[in-house]
Amino acid sequence: MQIVLHAGAHFTEEDRLMRCLLRNKEDFSKRGVAVPGPGKYRALLKDTVAALQDAPPAPDARDVLMDLILDEENADRMILSHMFLFGAPRACVRDGTIYRLAPERMAQLSALFAHDEVELFLAVRNPATFLPALFDNAPQKDMNAFLRGADPYSIRWSDTVSAIRTAAPDVTITTWCFEDMPMLWAQIVRELAGLEHGEKIVGGFDLLSDIMSKEGMQRFRAYLKSHPTMTEMQKRRVIAAFLDKFAIEDQIEEELNAPGWTDETVETMTEIYEEDMERVARIPGVTVIAP
Repeated sequence: MQIVLHAGAHFTEEDRLMRCLLRNKEDFSKRGVAVPGPGKYRALLKDTVAALQDAPPAPDARDVLMDLILDEENADRMILSHMFLFGAPRACVRDGTIYRLAPERMAQLSALFAHDEVELFLAVRNPATFLPALFDNAPQKDMNAFLRGADPYSIRWSDTVSAIRTAAPDVTITTWCFEDMPMLWAQIVRELAGLEHGEKIVGGFDLLSDIMSKEGMQRFRAYLKSHPTMTEMQKRRVIAAFLDKFAIEDQIEEELNAPGWTDETVETMTEIYEEDMERVARIPGVTVIAP
C-alpha cells in the first residue's frame, strides 16, 4: 500500500488541508484512496510512535494498525495527517534544528511499513515567520530563550529534510512553501491523493477564497470559465495576477511576535530561506511543488 504521511509543518494551513481532503473522501475512495477521519488514527499513531521508541515493531503491528484505521475499507493509498508527529509547536526547534525528532520517527515508521511505499508530505515556512508563530505558542517570554541560544540565521529546512532522507532513505518526500500555497492548493491536494494534474477536486480554491475579495473571486471564477483549457502553470499565473489586484491585505499581512528582531533580521532570514529552498530541491528523493 502507499502510505502518505502529512506531518505539517505547524502553522501551514494544516487543518484546512485535512478538511479539504475529507470533503473529497467519497470521490477519492472510488479511486482506491482512503482518507480516514483523524479521530481514527491520531492517538493510535502517537501510541505507535511511542512504542517504537522502546522496541522494533512486532510482526503483526502493521496489520493490526491498518485494520483499526481502515475499518474494512479497501484502498491502495491511504492519507494520514498528523501535525504532532514530529512534536508539539513549543518543542519544534531544538539545538538549532527544526523537528529534530523527525529523522528517528520516520525511520521507525519506515520499519513499521517496511513492505509499503511510504511518502512524507511536509510544508515548509520561512523561519522569519515560522519561528515567531511557534514562539507565540511557547511558555518563554524571550525569543532567545525559546531558541535556547540558537542563531536564527543558522536554522535551515534543508538540514531537517536531509536528515530525514538519511535516516529513512526509502521514504520519498514532497514539500512546498507555505507562502506559495494559495497558488498550489489544488495541486497539493492532488499530489496527496496521487491524482493526475488537472483532475477535478472539491475545494480547489478554499484557501484563495479566504484571502481574495468577493469581487475578485467572482471575476476569477468567470475568467476560469471563459478559459477552460488553461494548464496548471497558466492557472497559477492567473491566480498571482488576481491576488495582486484583489488580495485582502488584512488576510495576507501578519504581525510578527519576535522581540528583538528588526526589519533587517526578517529580510536577511527571508533571503537565507529562499537560498535554502534551492538546496532542498536538489536533495535526491525530494520533490518540491512550486508555482
